[in-house]
Amino acid sequence: MGKVIELPVGKRGRLYRFFEILPGALGYGMVVALFVLSAISPILGAVYVLILVVMNFVKAIGIIFRTVQGYGVLQKGVQVDWRKRVEELEHAQVAYERLAGTTRGEYDFEQHVRNLRMVAAAEEGFFPKPSEIYHGIIVTIYNETIDVLEPTLDCLMRSSFPVEQMIVVLAYEERGGVETEEMVRVLEKKYRKKFGKLILSKHPDGLKGEVIGKGGNITYAGKVLRDYVKEQGVKYSNVIVTTLDCDNKPHECYFDQVAYEYIVHEERKRLSFQPVSLFTNNIWDAPAVSRVVACMNSFWNIICAMRPHLLRNFASHSQPLDALVEMKFWSTRTIVEDGHQYWRSLFYFDGNYEVLPIRAPIYQDAVLSDTLWATLKAQWVQLRRWDYGASDVAYVGSYMFSKERTIKCASLLPKFVRLLDGHVTLAAMAPIVAFGGWVPLLFSLESRDLLAHNLPRVVGYIQTAASIGLCVSILFSLKLLPPRPKKYAKIKNVWMVLQWVMSPMIAIVYSSFCAFYSQTRLMVGRYMEKFDVTKKVVKK
Repeated sequence: MGKVIELPVGKRGRLYRFFEILPGALGYGMVVALFVLSAISPILGAVYVLILVVMNFVKAIGIIFRTVQGYGVLQKGVQVDWRKRVEELEHAQVAYERLAGTTRGEYDFEQHVRNLRMVAAAEEGFFPKPSEIYHGIIVTIYNETIDVLEPTLDCLMRSSFPVEQMIVVLAYEERGGVETEEMVRVLEKKYRKKFGKLILSKHPDGLKGEVIGKGGNITYAGKVLRDYVKEQGVKYSNVIVTTLDCDNKPHECYFDQVAYEYIVHEERKRLSFQPVSLFTNNIWDAPAVSRVVACMNSFWNIICAMRPHLLRNFASHSQPLDALVEMKFWSTRTIVEDGHQYWRSLFYFDGNYEVLPIRAPIYQDAVLSDTLWATLKAQWVQLRRWDYGASDVAYVGSYMFSKERTIKCASLLPKFVRLLDGHVTLAAMAPIVAFGGWVPLLFSLESRDLLAHNLPRVVGYIQTAASIGLCVSILFSLKLLPPRPKKYAKIKNVWMVLQWVMSPMIAIVYSSFCAFYSQTRLMVGRYMEKFDVTKKVVKK
């Protein structure tokens, strides 16, 4: 296995700087190319726009299909009695003899029977017993209130996985101040007997080599968890670590489903487990802009679950403790430690690493602050932080040319291209699709270029056809909604539909501009080295 490759600190080399500049340069280049081509020939500009618009339309069709498919799989996944399946693995031979030859309408039942046969036939100790598995759950805290944290801990208690096999770590920041310290003490007193073990982890402020971010906090908490597990004589390989933000509420079957998948996979050390993040906890309370962004992000996470080859670590995810200990946990030098963890793991395990989709959601909050303006600003800050994942382009690109590379270029190059393409199109595509049809027309006012003159109309027709996808989005956004709180009248349902009128504007302001902002900072070397925490507000 390869060694851990850390992000550079301070001045970057020429190759690294080239790849830092590349995403932004390509994004701006796509926009500039529209004007240059239109100036050379309006027909060239029109063809360029048409190609991009058609590509975007084809992607939209794919998104519709994957969203429908993913929603159906997610619903089937959470209807399975995963606790029962895990318990059947404890005595696999007995369960296999009972279930072999039977059929059920359950999700992946035939695969479950094959798994039972595989576990029963293996040598003793090759597959861990469910009774030996522990979940180490790291809950990150900065300055959130007890109203945010108590529902999360209560949710963990309602899990179908035995709470006595849960080790909960409340990972709080020293920079959170006295109020945070007092709050976690209150939580410790209330919940310390509710789980197998509840541990407090106070992350010191200003540790050398760390940016101000979540990565340092969960890494410090991971070491606290490691020391406790070692002291108890539990094998690292029997502990699965899950990181949760303080507002995250896993579905009751999540930990059982992760435990099941962990047990039945032989290469379990080289896996991480990714749930479907749905931003619906407080969606009825959030303003329209936050609701649309939350739904869009939820759709994207559903789609990613249906495309495992594209799946990356995002937000809350689970990974074995033995792998984390070897890899020195998460990076403490980036504000996007979740997505970056995929590349660290891939390189450490020489390319033999996979993110396994879990067909169960973890419910998270939509962005909501004290005022509308504060919420709009917080949404911008959150998305620009996520879009700073473009920094991984340089990390991966420089690794491809490194002497330490242990992965074949033929395997790594497609992953790099998809990474780069995702960030470039996120920045450039929305404004080109929205306004690009008018640029060739402006350069052909005195000519008779038929294509250029009719381009806005043609683009409009394509966008009208693409609006079918918007209708599907509206339908599924309503399906994802939790029950409407009694404090809101039924008229609120109407606004949940009308809010989608703003989606083109939101795509430009909150997707394109945020991406360009983060990529521009990388281009000029003004690195983002502080994790701007999204404020959690409970609306009463």
